[in-house]
Amino acid sequence: MRVFLKIITYLFYPLFIPIYGTLIYFLVTKKYTSFEMQIGNLLPIFILTVVIPSICFIILQNVGMIKSILMKTTEERKYPIYICISLFFLIVYKVIPNNYTSELYYYFIGLIIGLFTTLALLFINFKSSLHMLGIGSLVMYLISLSIHFEINITISISILIALTGLIASSRLYFKAHKKIEVLGGLLIGIISQFITLSYWL
Repeated sequence: MRVFLKIITYLFYPLFIPIYGTLIYFLVTKKYTSFEMQIGNLLPIFILTVVIPSICFIILQNVGMIKSILMKTTEERKYPIYICISLFFLIVYKVIPNNYTSELYYYFIGLIIGLFTTLALLFINFKSSLHMLGIGSLVMYLISLSIHFEINITISISILIALTGLIASSRLYFKAHKKIEVLGGLLIGIISQFITLSYWL
């Protein structure tokens, strides 16, 4: 059980959530999207949300600003969030406009809102779960896409909800967060995506 929950934790590490959301969009969308358009979004988004943050994390760890991948203290969490917010703004203003898709654009706006909220809470020593923020965003986004494109993806949504429970269990099992921090992260993820719905749904 321990190994299984560990695998779930790493598969849904917060860095991977933006690229998962992007992949979900291209799998679900009924709009025509050329291969060039898909690559035009996926490649730079992967570089900006996975590759560059990973390199930054290694640098922060080497200079002693972060002690481990778990980022146990509120202070440690601030630096990666600053970096991610900056990179997400770059995606919103430079990457997506070149291959514009409103659904994807507002997905990232929702993520930015979620990260700003999480960052603000860190200043009052509330360490909301970034894992739960990420999976909460994905669940809300997938539900919204199903309504928007009028398609039945109940099984996919059910699987994602089941994974949400597993991720929550893993955060509690490894004592990475308190229950209120897990719930807080989930609510931030869901609400941040919900806020953007009126602009594209």
